[in-house]
Amino acid sequence: MSEQEQQEQSQQPVFAIQKLYVKDISLEAPNTPQAFMEQEQPEFNIQFRNNAKSFDNGFYEAALTVTATAKAEDRTLFLVEITQAGLFSIENIPEGELDPLLGIGCPSILFPYLREAVSDLTTRAGFPPLLLQPINFEAIYLQQRQAQAAQEANGEAQTTH
Repeated sequence: MSEQEQQEQSQQPVFAIQKLYVKDISLEAPNTPQAFMEQEQPEFNIQFRNNAKSFDNGFYEAALTVTATAKAEDRTLFLVEITQAGLFSIENIPEGELDPLLGIGCPSILFPYLREAVSDLTTRAGFPPLLLQPINFEAIYLQQRQAQAAQEANGEAQTTH
């Protein structure tokens, strides 16, 4: 292989999953066993957080966290919080494509594992499985970018007056 071919090969984009893991997991069921006798359909509050951070040598950790609370009237049936994370090797990705990769691609990979962990944990706690609905991470990413751009534009408009 010529030196030029080696150099071109070393500049190829790299995106590889190194490790997938549960970083944090928590379950609270404060009103058991009475919660199992609830006849009322519980109300669910489900919130997601996504973040990523870089390490040396092109390694990034992406983490997707869900906090799910089930309540009947004013009683908490259960509260589940799980952070599903992944260690990714990312190299030679253009700067403009790195943020969408971390904001869309990585969470899309992590979500099925997070969904399974939530379902399994709620079942182990004695409740019916909580099945998280699919998420369009691209739409969320674009909304966040639009909101950020509007906020920046609004901030600039206020400083110019």
